[in-house]
Amino acid sequence: MTESNRIEFKEKLTESLEKEVVAFLNYTGGGIIYLGIDKEGQTIGIKNCDETQLKIKDKLKHNIEPSCLGLFDVIVERRDEKDIIKIIVASGKELPYYIKKYGLSPRGCFIRLGSASEPMSTSMIEELFSRRTRNSLGKILSNRQDLTFEQLKIYYEAKELKLNAQFASTLELLTPDGKFNYVAYLMSDSNGASIRVAKYRGLNKVHLIENNEYGYCSLIKATKSVLDKLEIENKTAALITSKERIEQRLWNPIALREAVINAIVHNDYTHELTPLFEIYDDRLEITSAGGLSVIKNQEHFFQGYSNPVNRQIMRIYKDLEMVEHLGSGMNRILTYYKKENFVLKDIFLRVVFFSNRNEIKTTQETTQETTQETTQETKKTSTRDKVLLELQKDNSLTREDLAKLVGVSANAVKQHLSKLKDEHKIKRVGSTKTGHWEVLDES
Repeated sequence: MTESNRIEFKEKLTESLEKEVVAFLNYTGGGIIYLGIDKEGQTIGIKNCDETQLKIKDKLKHNIEPSCLGLFDVIVERRDEKDIIKIIVASGKELPYYIKKYGLSPRGCFIRLGSASEPMSTSMIEELFSRRTRNSLGKILSNRQDLTFEQLKIYYEAKELKLNAQFASTLELLTPDGKFNYVAYLMSDSNGASIRVAKYRGLNKVHLIENNEYGYCSLIKATKSVLDKLEIENKTAALITSKERIEQRLWNPIALREAVINAIVHNDYTHELTPLFEIYDDRLEITSAGGLSVIKNQEHFFQGYSNPVNRQIMRIYKDLEMVEHLGSGMNRILTYYKKENFVLKDIFLRVVFFSNRNEIKTTQETTQETTQETTQETKKTSTRDKVLLELQKDNSLTREDLAKLVGVSANAVKQHLSKLKDEHKIKRVGSTKTGHWEVLDES
């Protein structure tokens, strides 16, 4: 790993951090800053990572304009047996970003050129500022000002976060003149936004058998309702072979959750359009508004470098731990599906997850056709093998992720992980919260 147009190394936290972050915010595709690695790529490590993380977040929150909240993530990683800090920066939409104390000047505005952060010229600053998007959700006035946020407060309290009297300002739910904006409207207890989940018999839209709407409430509550509905629809299915019965979900649950969240968080709400979820006999289609009109660069999009369409919404979903660090959602989807599953058009983005209905029968349909020949211990071993196989595919999976993939409880997964550790098949690298699993050679 070497420095490049998207990667910057720093041995420690310095006063120039804001400069590098501003350069990536202004650069198409953003970038990553590693603290604890020198210019030659050698790992130095960072002491007091928790304290350093807090300092970084404080500097970026208060020293950069426009606000870059929701456009960066600060996480701890383990490299060469040492802790380093990884700062993921997405490209912003409100260009140009600048260091607050220097303002819109070459001393405050930077852009990434090669592996360096260079000052912008005055003419470039003026051009970018004149092109800055005025029609953003944060600046669109809500058509209602009698908004309440009891649902949002409950979700924050569930994460042991308290929304004080200034929460509307803190979460950027106000227009520049202090009135509720469209983000506030979407997050409020009562609004006109609704997400539709439709189900059809067959392979087209001719025979509609279900038409569910989830909305007219906080977008957070609507998101959870859509996830619950698709969890019910994502049945466990069985493939019967001459040797064994293989059970799996119709759609990969981890990729499905990421695709649902992405569609809702990155949807273009400026035209009051909401995402659409359509279930057919052979596939699930997830369609969100925006497409190439907001994504711009397909290569960056698939690499996870695409900038958040709705920064304020992204910030709230991160607070509530409904999204992880920037770019991770796309990486998780592409672990199980291909780029060909995405349809990118000028005004919409569609993700298509094909099921295996032509090859498998649901568990309920095959229960009477098969016999229970395996012992309870054999079943445990089979589940344990599934856990090990999933960790070989993705060693960052949590207990909850594994539980969904193999179809058992999180407590059962915990027991299997413990057994696999005792058998020296896996080991834990790093902390429980930020570390990962390492699958050991059988030898």
